[in-house]
Amino acid sequence: MQKILVIDDDRDMCLLLNRFLTKRGYAVVEHYNGKKALEYISAEKPDLILCDFRLEDMDGKQVLIKTREMYPAVPFIIITGYSDVKMAVEILKLGAYDYVTKPVFPDEILVTIQKALSSEAADQPAVSSAPAAQAVRKTKAGAGEEKYIFGKTPEMLNIIKQIELVAPTNYSVIIYGESGSGKEAIAQKIHMQSSRKQQPFIAIDCGALSRELAGSELFGHEKGSFTGALNQKIGSLELANGGTIFLDEIANLPYDIQVALLRVVQERKIRRVGGNKDIELDLRIIVASNEKLWDAARNGKFREDLYHRFNEFSINVPPLRERKEDILLYARHFLAITNQELGKNIADFSAEVQQVFNSYPWYGNLRELKNVVKRSALLTDGLQVGLQALPFEIIYHNKLNSETAATPLSGGTIPVANPLPATMEKPAAPVVPSFNENSLKAVSIDAEYEMIVEALKQSNFNKTKAAKLLNIDRKTLYNKMKQYQQFNNL
Repeated sequence: MQKILVIDDDRDMCLLLNRFLTKRGYAVVEHYNGKKALEYISAEKPDLILCDFRLEDMDGKQVLIKTREMYPAVPFIIITGYSDVKMAVEILKLGAYDYVTKPVFPDEILVTIQKALSSEAADQPAVSSAPAAQAVRKTKAGAGEEKYIFGKTPEMLNIIKQIELVAPTNYSVIIYGESGSGKEAIAQKIHMQSSRKQQPFIAIDCGALSRELAGSELFGHEKGSFTGALNQKIGSLELANGGTIFLDEIANLPYDIQVALLRVVQERKIRRVGGNKDIELDLRIIVASNEKLWDAARNGKFREDLYHRFNEFSINVPPLRERKEDILLYARHFLAITNQELGKNIADFSAEVQQVFNSYPWYGNLRELKNVVKRSALLTDGLQVGLQALPFEIIYHNKLNSETAATPLSGGTIPVANPLPATMEKPAAPVVPSFNENSLKAVSIDAEYEMIVEALKQSNFNKTKAAKLLNIDRKTLYNKMKQYQQFNNL
């Protein structure tokens, strides 16, 4: 029986997940703070970890980093609120398998768990003895590209032209773009349109490599070269010989590894850690970064000579929010893929959903859009995805992030924020009253909606904490939320 560790200071959430997952045949262990959870992880290796991003004693990032030091290959899934999506994307670089946003839907998280557990072994490189599986992805010769489409905006059409121009050459390429914007797909497209397409394509997430593992992962090591080196390991650079290596988030590489990498770029030779002979390489190097490498070089974070070696050609990928014409194109593409995965036949998104998609800024770019589409498709029974299937934070983003956002619950009034789409508009209260003794019962029914939204926002959608802010119990909060159709998907 596979063991799942749930880490969340919301005991009701732990109980919900425990009951649900136990019925699905998993052994579930609960911990309510990071310190106790890490003690358990050290003593009992779980098969998968579900961790809330915000804990009372530390955040999920700290738990992930310490867990990776003990068990780097254990799937780690972050549970996060809408305001933490940017940080969740950063956590993925550190090796987290995926993230799910609150409110958590059991069926959705079950699909994510099943995929994480089923892909754990598949993600392990067969020739690797180091447990950095989340950092390395390999495409076998002739295996083809991942399912990815390029948009129709002028910016993306220009990128296609740039790919066609540089792919036949052996130039090194720098791809700039935010996390989740499709940099790896572009690198793979370059590889597949080159003369190396029948050779390996190896992708390395440099942000997920610790200083201790980076040298071994890239260059390999000989048996006995350091404590724990029980077998010879072939590094990723050697595995990519004849093909293409893609180094994502290259600026995160430790400085000493940058020095060793410079020799690879200049001489196309490597030497394994603890080895005494050089190994000749014939490979193309493509790197990616979400910050300009020239700026990193001027700030002393990145070697300038290495930057100039890489900078033979560069491609800039705009974030999804700057190419709104492509949002629905990608959304429908992800919907078609999800239909195949779930055996469904959902035709499209409702007009209201399309409006919400086009107005949301997509902090996590394509990755976030894909996750939202997969989630909404899972919750849709009909032929069209409706608003009720979307996460709360997507629907109410404009309202919760308005410049006229509410003042803290400790006192003051809550001005009405920017209006929602017309089909979602709640009848407006003429005046939103002030809080009275921090009690929900003292506020008019017309203002309850505003108070609940603000409480959820300030508690990062933790309903137990929101109920405390409103001076009511959790059950009452749920009943109040049910009074508003807008909250049906919480």
